Amino acid sequence: MNRFSGFFLVLFVSAGFAQGSAVATVKGKVNADLYNLEGIYVINLKTEKASITDDLGYFSVNAAVGDTLVFSSIQYKSIKVALTKEHFNSNLFFVKMTPVMNQLNEVIIKRYDHINARALGIIPENQRSFTDAERKLRTATDLNASATAGSMAGGSISADPLLNFISGRTAMLKKILKVEKKEGYIAFLDNMFTEQHYVEHFKIPVAYIKGFQYFAVDNEKFTKILDQNNKTTIEFLLGELATKYIEILKNEHP
Repeated sequence: MNRFSGFFLVLFVSAGFAQGSAVATVKGKVNADLYNLEGIYVINLKTEKASITDDLGYFSVNAAVGDTLVFSSIQYKSIKVALTKEHFNSNLFFVKMTPVMNQLNEVIIKRYDHINARALGIIPENQRSFTDAERKLRTATDLNASATAGSMAGGSISADPLLNFISGRTAMLKKILKVEKKEGYIAFLDNMFTEQHYVEHFKIPVAYIKGFQYFAVDNEKFTKILDQNNKTTIEFLLGELATKYIEILKNEHP
């Protein structure tokens, strides 16, 4: 082989390598069992260039035959794809990714009902618990002798309770407290007796059960029995009240 023949051979091989490693844009789509396909990194290990998938999993990246693409995401297992001519010849090539399954160990929830604010000494043992309406009413009517709202007969006291009384706020809070107690009693009755029991035992029509409950909790004698939580006595008094309530319904709807 002469000098010129060797030169042309080297030039031909170099051109072949250059043609085989030509950079082009390769397009593809990630498929997975999850719906979140956005933000998956597509990294060309050779050029260290990267792109990310859109919300449908589509991507495009500059690469050449023989380059390796890495697909990486927090929610999927990373995979590598070595690019071949087929990847460039197709309009779109698909990459299947597998979700990362983080299996949790068995969770055992233990109840510690005996550990509470009273048991820890945060709240005194015999201190009474107040509802939200009770706290607001107590605050509105409490004469705080340590306050300094001004000199008044009998010492220096907070003027807020007096202002609340004059403005009618105290009366409003008392009404709210009364309504709150009634709702509490009705919730108590809902837990104690089923709708079917009202119909079959007390003979109250379904449409009037709630009205009968309000009729019952308006009775002061009955609410005192409710506070004692004696189901036998409660059911007995409800029977008496049911008889009266049915008579009222008959008079209203003859």
